Amino acid sequence: MKDNIQTSCYVKGLHCASCVSIIKKKTAPLRGLANIDINLATNQAQVTYDPHQTSLSAINNQIQKYGYELIPNQAHSPSTSSAPHKQIETIPSSELHSPHQEQLSQLKKLKSAVLILFPLAIIYFFLMFHHVAVSLGYLEPPFWGPLVHTQISLIVATIVQFGYGQRFNQSFLRFLKYRAADMNALVGMGTLVAYFYSAAQVLFPQLQTLFGDHASLHFDVVIIVIGFITLGDYLVASSKAKTGEALAKLVGLQVKTAIIIRDGQEVAIPISQLQSGDVFLVKPGAKIATDGKIVEGESSIDESMITGESLPVDKTVGDFVTGATLNKQGFLKVQATQVGDKTVLAQIIQAVTTAQNSKAPIQNLADKVVSIFVPVVLAIAFISLITWILIGNFGLGLLCFIGILVVACPCAMGLATPIAITIGVGKAAEAGILVKDAQSLQQLRKINFIVFDKTGTITYGRPTVVDHNLSNEQLAILLALEKQSEHPLAGAVVKYAQKKLTNPRLPKVDKFAIIAGSGLKGSIKGVQYYAGNERLAKELKIKIPPSFLKETSHSGCTPIFLLTKKELLGALWLSDEVKKEVPAIIERLHRRGIKTALLTGDKASVANLIAQQTGIDEVLAEVLPTQKSQKIKELQNQGWRVAMVGDGINDSPALSQADVGIAMGTGSDIAIESASITLLGGNIAKLPVSIDLSKDTLRTITQNLFFSFFYNGAAIPIAAGALYPLWGIVLSPAIEGVAMVFSSVSVVLNSLRLRKKKYDQNC
Repeated sequence: MKDNIQTSCYVKGLHCASCVSIIKKKTAPLRGLANIDINLATNQAQVTYDPHQTSLSAINNQIQKYGYELIPNQAHSPSTSSAPHKQIETIPSSELHSPHQEQLSQLKKLKSAVLILFPLAIIYFFLMFHHVAVSLGYLEPPFWGPLVHTQISLIVATIVQFGYGQRFNQSFLRFLKYRAADMNALVGMGTLVAYFYSAAQVLFPQLQTLFGDHASLHFDVVIIVIGFITLGDYLVASSKAKTGEALAKLVGLQVKTAIIIRDGQEVAIPISQLQSGDVFLVKPGAKIATDGKIVEGESSIDESMITGESLPVDKTVGDFVTGATLNKQGFLKVQATQVGDKTVLAQIIQAVTTAQNSKAPIQNLADKVVSIFVPVVLAIAFISLITWILIGNFGLGLLCFIGILVVACPCAMGLATPIAITIGVGKAAEAGILVKDAQSLQQLRKINFIVFDKTGTITYGRPTVVDHNLSNEQLAILLALEKQSEHPLAGAVVKYAQKKLTNPRLPKVDKFAIIAGSGLKGSIKGVQYYAGNERLAKELKIKIPPSFLKETSHSGCTPIFLLTKKELLGALWLSDEVKKEVPAIIERLHRRGIKTALLTGDKASVANLIAQQTGIDEVLAEVLPTQKSQKIKELQNQGWRVAMVGDGINDSPALSQADVGIAMGTGSDIAIESASITLLGGNIAKLPVSIDLSKDTLRTITQNLFFSFFYNGAAIPIAAGALYPLWGIVLSPAIEGVAMVFSSVSVVLNSLRLRKKKYDQNC
């Protein structure tokens, strides 16, 4: 609905994939809640709802009883805003204090707990193995005796279970009350059973005879499991913070203040007070406050923080600059054209946030498994307990029951996809590649045919002089004539001639006139000169030598002839020059097994020459804008997985039709909107990088999913006692708890390898 608003929130209390499933299930019945997408890797939720029917307060009331809370990323909550029907932006602003502080607070609490619990867990971990060695006769019993050990363990386990393990106990109680179990509830159930089972034996020794051969104390299970899970939570939380570093860097780029002139004085004002149309100052070495147009001064601007390009770009009066880029040297006055959430940086942040919170299709399998995982685990645990009791071994049944609850954690499955996507999208943003959603990132790795637009994509999109046969004196005459013209080709001629001629003394031009459709003319020192095309030469009845025409036709260039009334003095040729890096990029794509084509409305002769210069495989020339999407569809019907790279408005239908649309960041807004991926700065060298990044990200996701499914597939049967009938092997729940922790940590660490990956953009 058009009245729906969307807001980005930090999810407090989110621990595992089953938490996500609980929140989605319990909020589904709410009227007015259109959607709630939660990213386990970032603890971020995108909430879309109708403010006429519900609010964040109502949604929070629904989930708080299960231990969760939504904290808006904005400084205000839409449910308490004075303007409840106002569109709430999803762009993280410089006021992202509440969620960030909440995350830091949680990390601090976990760290404090780990400093106490982990040493205790390590001590009891080794004591557990020492106890096994003593029972097998390999070591002598400890000097302090079993009674002292039991009493100390009871005290320590009580502190751990009901102090540091309180969140697990509360989750278990919520499960009993509301029938909604997350991983913490399973851990709480397992450790509470282990604690009370052990405490009962200590307080009532006569009960040990009822528990069979496997009657033993499991205080070590309580201490080790809660200790290692807390360590795992801390490591995962710390790693999650690292996955969002790319986005945090982008948010950190935002300028806090702008300098304007008031009453003849320089005044610094908060960036939130800067309005479109205001003129602000940018001193050397300072960041540009917001997007704008230079009205005074010139400088070189470091745009690497936005585009990933390392070389500064020269800017002067009339040029546009981007907020948060760095002014290297000159003093500038800039008129603000875009402020707030309309700036380039804000839109990049929004796009990255949206992409990181989106789901790749490959995640659907994990989501389906996780949604039924906890109930299935509970069923297996109780079936195992009952089975061993019926067999006559209550102690073993209880051990297996605890072990299943402890070992079966869906965290690894839940983290496998989102944490890799979050890192991959962030890594792309750092390289100047803007990914619209996770699906696009997944699709890109399958592309085997890339179609390129010509103008602005393969070529620079501007006329450039490529050759001439004029003397310096003749070139100066042409320069003097063309400086009087405002034609786009005249600008290219002037730029080229000024570069070729050192301090030229230009002759005075009299009686200057434009000859419509043909060129221009002017009198210099009494001689009438003409500059124009072949039509102008024909009008003057001057024959152009075949060599001139042949060269022009062959090269696909536009000629400008310098003539008098009687003769041709020479010529200068212009062309839309091919970007110098394109041949190397095409070669890199070929090495990846990707076929290429040039799609253009230009003449076949021009397109074929460019294809020959660049190594592009096929040419689709003289194609009308309305036919471009049809050409893409024809390739798809042939079985190709097609990506389209373009920058113009006429490319937007083809970009939408392609399996993956890739827009040049220097192109039109419509092209960028139609595309799935944008190459910021218009640097086509980022194209192979984006493909490699896509493959690496999906490879990481596949590895994560394989490991997490393999772990749970193997761990649960072992915990249920599958090895006991054959080999008499029963793993302690403490060991299974340690294995569960490292399964989640390993998925996170495997994903973090993406952050260290280097991608070469040099061609």
